[in-house]
Amino acid sequence: MKLMIDDTVWGIKEIFSDFGEIITRPGRQIDRQSLLDCEILIVRSRTKVNKELLEGTKVQFVGSTVAGLDHIDEAYLQENNITFASAQGCNANAVAEYVISALANLANDYSFDLSSKALGIIGVGNVGSRLDFKAKQLGITTLLNDPPRQEIEGEKGFLDLNTVLGADIVTIHTPLTFSGSCPTHNLLGSHNFDLITEDTILINTARGGVIDEDLWENTKTKANVIDCWVDEPNINSRLQSSAYWATPHIAGHSIDAKFMGSYMIYKGLCSFTKSPLKSEVEHLINPVTVNIKENTLHETLNEIYPFINDDKAIKKNSNFEDYRRNYPERYEWRHFKTQFELPKNAK
Repeated sequence: MKLMIDDTVWGIKEIFSDFGEIITRPGRQIDRQSLLDCEILIVRSRTKVNKELLEGTKVQFVGSTVAGLDHIDEAYLQENNITFASAQGCNANAVAEYVISALANLANDYSFDLSSKALGIIGVGNVGSRLDFKAKQLGITTLLNDPPRQEIEGEKGFLDLNTVLGADIVTIHTPLTFSGSCPTHNLLGSHNFDLITEDTILINTARGGVIDEDLWENTKTKANVIDCWVDEPNINSRLQSSAYWATPHIAGHSIDAKFMGSYMIYKGLCSFTKSPLKSEVEHLINPVTVNIKENTLHETLNEIYPFINDDKAIKKNSNFEDYRRNYPERYEWRHFKTQFELPKNAK
């Protein structure tokens, strides 16, 4: 078999070399012509997988090593009997850690106690549920909004969107959808942006398009943390210049998340090809444990990974795509031994 793999997929040789001949390309350069004799396609978010890309090719299996699905035409794949494997949830813990790190930095720089704040979490799925669990360990009050979950589980524990938008800090963790019973495109838009005040801290690590950027750039807030943008890499320069942190869609880019994205697709490909799983693949990440001797949440998290560097790296926003493709190594908290007790993961 011949495999086309986005060249930023983690562990290409170590994980996928046994399946056949591998060709790599930057995700934006994977096109129909390059796929004509490929049976396997493994992408990240920069490749739009649809009829235009796949028609007339030999592709029988598509794997996406990222959490989002808005770059995949799942209906086309199903209609054409092309097996699809996704890595939804692979980066959930990484994104939750990014948000907690942002909160720790904001609390330090704006001199407030996190336990005195209400955190509104919009979208309580893979990321939002982990963030909720971590935030509560820090004494933060959480307000949860997730209509799809509420419809299934009942109203207990969930609040309406307008109530959650009134929180001190509002963070969004929904997919980007344009149809269905709960579309999220411009979820925060002209119908409700007036609920965001100059005392609100607003965070988007979900998808560009969930928040109306034209309204956002003209709304005064206490602080904005922005990792996802409408027209990446051609991001809104006015929003970027006014943000507390403006980062290049890297909240989920930990080594752990990238490995898990590849590993989830590896398992799907093993199932598709009826190949046995290799135990050694599961244990590819084994960094040396690092001791962190700081005594506060803010100092501990910045010693583990200073996200402010990601903000500084794209002050010249033409660096957006290159920095994202060549992102520094970043490991999740579980690899560090810390003096300050960090929030744990749910079991």
